[in-house]
Amino acid sequence: MKCRNGSYATGLLGVVILAGAQVLMYFRVEPFFSWFYSFAWWSYILIADSVVHCLEGRSLIRNRPREFWMLVPWSVTCWLIFELFNLALKNWQYVNVPPEAWLRWPGYMLAYSTVLPGIFETFELLNALGWFRKIRPRKLPQGTGWRKPCFVLGLLSTLVVIVWPRYCFPLVWAGPTLILEPIVHALKGDSLVRRWQQVGIRPILNLLCAGAVCGFLWEFWNFWAGAKWKYTVPLVSHWKIFEMPVLGFLGFPPFALECFVMVAAIKLFYIWTSMPSQEPERSKVRRMVSTAVVTLGTVLFWAFSFYQIDTHTVVSFGS
Repeated sequence: MKCRNGSYATGLLGVVILAGAQVLMYFRVEPFFSWFYSFAWWSYILIADSVVHCLEGRSLIRNRPREFWMLVPWSVTCWLIFELFNLALKNWQYVNVPPEAWLRWPGYMLAYSTVLPGIFETFELLNALGWFRKIRPRKLPQGTGWRKPCFVLGLLSTLVVIVWPRYCFPLVWAGPTLILEPIVHALKGDSLVRRWQQVGIRPILNLLCAGAVCGFLWEFWNFWAGAKWKYTVPLVSHWKIFEMPVLGFLGFPPFALECFVMVAAIKLFYIWTSMPSQEPERSKVRRMVSTAVVTLGTVLFWAFSFYQIDTHTVVSFGS
């Protein structure tokens, strides 16, 4: 494999940071011990992006930087939705987090901001490596009759997760997808069904595998970190790989689909706010207002969610 010019730098930087963080984590050197998870994930993102650029001459960070940096804050927001679900589910807890809020909250942001970039970089990496390339591209038939039943099923799935969390908790990795997918499809967005209809099932399979790969890495790097999460999943918590009950790994592939649909919905919002109108001043005001509202809403949502995590999900603080 011959890499294209300039493909090595970010990948080499990622390798150096990851290797250094692992050594320093082993010797419990701070902040690498407590924050090892974030060091590992940001290193992986750089490495994956570099490999994709090496293979294809283009990558998310190098050629679509606006899209990449859009994923970073939205990654925090999207993951916090599941943190709020966890207030009812009580499936995981945080231990050994920094006792100082001025360190702890930025730590939340740094860790959660890797979720979407990690999944999308892995998805692009699997595409670049040619996974499932030999599968015949049988396209899904066109049609829209599935939208309403899918939306209703998503609402019901989300409702039962909240009402009967002990038995219905796995549906948290399906409900939001089932709600958003028909909306994104109806609005002509980049939905999962539309991709299947246009190019076949390969993107869906690569997304599922990207979720599985990320799930393994999430649990692997979390296991060694000083500040980490532990699971309290009911019914299936007897056999574990790292901190995760074995059956829990089944949730990572559909979670990747969930992330894809969330990002597709976010992109539709950006398209709407940037749509030109016959009155340029009106378009400018709409963009300014929407940016201000989203920024303020994001700050308030993050603060509320971080407080809830501190109050209900964190069970111990580090020294």
